[in-house]
Amino acid sequence: MSNVFDKLIEKAKGTGKRIVLTESEDERVLKAAGMAAEMNLCTVVLLGNKAELEPKYTAEMLKNIEIVDPTVDNEKKETYTSTLVELRKSKGMTEEMAREQVKDKLVYAMLMLRLGDADGVVSGAITHTADVLRPAFQIVKVKPGAKKVSSVFIFESPNEEKFGENGFMVFADCGVNPNPTDEDLAEIAILSSETAEKICGMTPRVAMLSYSTKSGDEMTDENVCKVKRAFNMVKERKPDLIIDGELQSDAALVKSVADLKAPGSPVEGRANVLIFPDLNAGNIAYKLVQRLANVKAVGPVLQGLNQPVNDLSRGTSAEEIVLNMAITILQSL
Repeated sequence: MSNVFDKLIEKAKGTGKRIVLTESEDERVLKAAGMAAEMNLCTVVLLGNKAELEPKYTAEMLKNIEIVDPTVDNEKKETYTSTLVELRKSKGMTEEMAREQVKDKLVYAMLMLRLGDADGVVSGAITHTADVLRPAFQIVKVKPGAKKVSSVFIFESPNEEKFGENGFMVFADCGVNPNPTDEDLAEIAILSSETAEKICGMTPRVAMLSYSTKSGDEMTDENVCKVKRAFNMVKERKPDLIIDGELQSDAALVKSVADLKAPGSPVEGRANVLIFPDLNAGNIAYKLVQRLANVKAVGPVLQGLNQPVNDLSRGTSAEEIVLNMAITILQSL
C-alpha cells in the first residue's frame, strides 16, 4: 500500500465497525481478513464454514474475526427471514422462499447490514457487480434523495503537486451507469463531491468532462448538451460547490490550458473530481491511467445506498480489499 492510501487505513482504525466479507472461498479475501484483523482495522465478519475457516487464522487474529455460516439455523436467521418476507412480499416472496434465499451469503450480508448487525459489506472479488448490486438494491435500498447508485474510483495522484489534492483524485462514474441522463450526471457529480470530501478530505473541485470546452448555444450534439444541462442542474442545487462544465480533460487539469479555453473557470485547471459523460469514457479512462501511469486506484466505491456496500474488481489484491474495507468504514461514520 502507498503512504497516501495508508492514511485512509489509519483514519478508519479504532472506530469499532463490523465489516462483512462474503467470499471466504477466495484466498485473497481470506488473506485480507487476516491482515485487517492483525492491524485492528475492524471486526471482520467472514461468511462461511467455521470448522473450515478457523484453522486458517491464529488465536490472535480470531479476536477480530467472527465467522458466521448462513446455512446454519440460529435466532438471527429467523429475524432475517421475516425481514426479507416483509421487504419482498409485494414481489411474491414467501416464507419458504425467504428461508432458502437467506442461505445465500450476499443476501445474508445485506440483511445483517440493514438490521444493524454489520456496518458495511465488501464483495466482488469473484462476484459480478450486478450480482452484488441486486441484493443491495432489494434489501439495503437507495438512500432518500438519490435516484441511482453510482461509483467512484479513488486514485493516488501521480504528481501530487500538479494534480488532485491530499494525494488523491476521484473519477466517476467508471463502474455502474452505462449511459447516464443529465439528471443522473448531476446526481453523480454531487454524490462524488461528497465522497471526495468525506473519504479523501478534499475540497472538491469538480469538472464535468466532454470532448468540447464551453461550446456556445450553437452546439447541438446531445452528448455535449447533456453535460451542459447537468452542470446547470448542479449549480442550481449546490451553488457553493466548485464545479465547471463542459470541459475537456486538459482544460480541467492544466491551468495554462484552462486560462486559454475556459478563462474565469472556478476550477482553474485544478480539478480533483472528474465526472465522465458515460461509462465507456469513464471505464476506459480509469484503466488507461491505472496501467499506463502505474497509478494505484481503489474501487468501484459505491455511493447512493442507504448503508455502505462496496464492490471489488475481480483483479483485486488482498491489500486492495483491506483498503476497500477501510473506505467502507469511513463511509459508515
